Amino acid sequence: MRITRDCSSGADVSHHPAGDSEADTPQGLLSAEDACAAYIQRGALSVSRGGLFWLQTDPSLGITTLWHLTDQGPARLGPQSLSIRSRVNGYGGGALAASDLGVFVVSEDQQIHFIDRMNGHCLQLTDEVGVAFGGLVADPTRPRVLAVREAAGQQQLVAVGPEQGIQVLHSGLDFYGAPALSDDGRHIAWVSWQLPATPWLRTELWTAVVTENGWLRGCETWPTPSEASVQQPVFAGKTLWVLSDHDGWWQPWRLDPDGASGDWVGCDAPTLDHANAPWQLGESHHTPLMAGGWARVRYCNGTGELWLFDHADNIGRRVADTFSDFRDLCAVGAELYCIARSPTQLDAVLAIDPDSDQVRVVAGGEDAIRVGSPALPQSFVVPPGCASEPDIQGFFYSPTSEAPENPPPLILVAHGGPTSAAYPVFNPHIQFWCQRGFAVAEVNYRGSTGFGRDFRLALAGRWGEADVEDMERAADYLAARGLADGRRLFIQGRSSGGYTVLMALIASRRFAAGASMYGVTDPLRLRAATHRFESGYLDWLLGSPQTHPERWHARTPLHQADRIRTPMIFFQGGQDQVVVPVQTRAMISVMRDAGLSPELHWFDDEGHGFRQQASQAGMLTWLFSFYRKHSSKTHEPAGNLS
Repeated sequence: MRITRDCSSGADVSHHPAGDSEADTPQGLLSAEDACAAYIQRGALSVSRGGLFWLQTDPSLGITTLWHLTDQGPARLGPQSLSIRSRVNGYGGGALAASDLGVFVVSEDQQIHFIDRMNGHCLQLTDEVGVAFGGLVADPTRPRVLAVREAAGQQQLVAVGPEQGIQVLHSGLDFYGAPALSDDGRHIAWVSWQLPATPWLRTELWTAVVTENGWLRGCETWPTPSEASVQQPVFAGKTLWVLSDHDGWWQPWRLDPDGASGDWVGCDAPTLDHANAPWQLGESHHTPLMAGGWARVRYCNGTGELWLFDHADNIGRRVADTFSDFRDLCAVGAELYCIARSPTQLDAVLAIDPDSDQVRVVAGGEDAIRVGSPALPQSFVVPPGCASEPDIQGFFYSPTSEAPENPPPLILVAHGGPTSAAYPVFNPHIQFWCQRGFAVAEVNYRGSTGFGRDFRLALAGRWGEADVEDMERAADYLAARGLADGRRLFIQGRSSGGYTVLMALIASRRFAAGASMYGVTDPLRLRAATHRFESGYLDWLLGSPQTHPERWHARTPLHQADRIRTPMIFFQGGQDQVVVPVQTRAMISVMRDAGLSPELHWFDDEGHGFRQQASQAGMLTWLFSFYRKHSSKTHEPAGNLS
């Protein structure tokens, strides 16, 4: 790790973080190392008559591994050196698909393999250079897997098998979502989208018939009643269901080509989002059950709820209510399976009996905090200050230290994306701060997912403005209620959240200090270098730079850096291909020329998002030292700058 401290000196100094190391952490507190090592994540759950499979990321190993459920419990499957990850669209998704005989996976080098569930034998099915695969779906009637193939700036819907090689099923569209197949393998559906759109803005539903030899015929599109983001097609028998937000929320819709009132038939779902923004391929927030009912996720005030519906029952009942987010819903036989997250446990693989509503944890779900009690999320809602402002929701975590100050210093967190969200699930970094006397608040500012289409699209043309206003509103709201010390407000964010931090410090002096983790400092440079998936995203967030040059200049932190008068700390990876290192270097240089002394901590071997445990722990340790230094000073907030 290379560190540049107090960049007015311009020197690179290599040394270890001072302060909260493993050796000097008080007993009973999470050390920075523990906070990062504890974050085992599970996902990409897939089930078939051949078994239950999922992926597991363990920071201590540094790879993503394949697991399955055996009679003796969870066990790793496949070669020990195999790391699994899709790179389609840069964010991946759908890197595994279960079949009756085993599981198809995408390895780190972007080749598709088949792993026998009985003996773990691994057979490589592809051998291509410069490609990426994702959105895997096992064909229920043929020995092959369907996938999205990305190469040379183009995507295709393909089938891959041990004998046929690669069979191109459909091409010519800019982007493809993970396909869905009917149980008899005769019908297929998928969503696609065209540049400059993103999949949470505008997509199109396609269907086709699968011929006996596996090709597609009769490909057709299904226009929505109004512009919409359609996602997650799934067949219940021969009936196709999707989640579409053309009525304002991602809700379940049934396709009925013979319906008297049109092709799109709703099911009286509540006005809530039943999914989140599809950054990755192959997400599943709804699935049909064997007895004719449904399992569906809905998001209510930022919290995920799992609901079961009997056949022809639109009322339903909530299950597994100790968990607060659900992903990867799938069913086989009489049971429902999913990945569930909670504020107090690590990711769990659940098995749920729809007849009795009994919930079993079959893997994971370990107690996240072994000593003491974790800080628990408390939902808060900031009411509008004027008619044009919406309610803003977030989650507040109180300090859990032995003698917390009243009111405590507050760390305000701007989530990344920005079309993403904060969820009330266990985060060891939040526990790290709460154990040390800080309160933490995660804010779902305008543009966040989970609050309807209008709220999600409210950031269009207003990035660096609406999100900043909402972060400020949340800080003022919590301070006014005595939940935070208004003189010791800190703000931090990663990637696009780092951009929000920088714009907040340019606009206001109400914060005592700020932290940018690989945050965007030059949107125009990012626009020129970003990958194809997000190539139209920045123009949506800020408007075209040709049409709105003044807006781009005003909302570029690099051009406004001399207006920051707040202590800043930056973390940057030397291999970052999203926020390239020269962006952060330039930002530091401008701030130094303006007489400021920002801290820069440099990690040579990291990219966009630190993956190594030592890097994550180092960042947390430096942040604690930085916040502790500035929380001991009296800061008088100055409000907005003119």
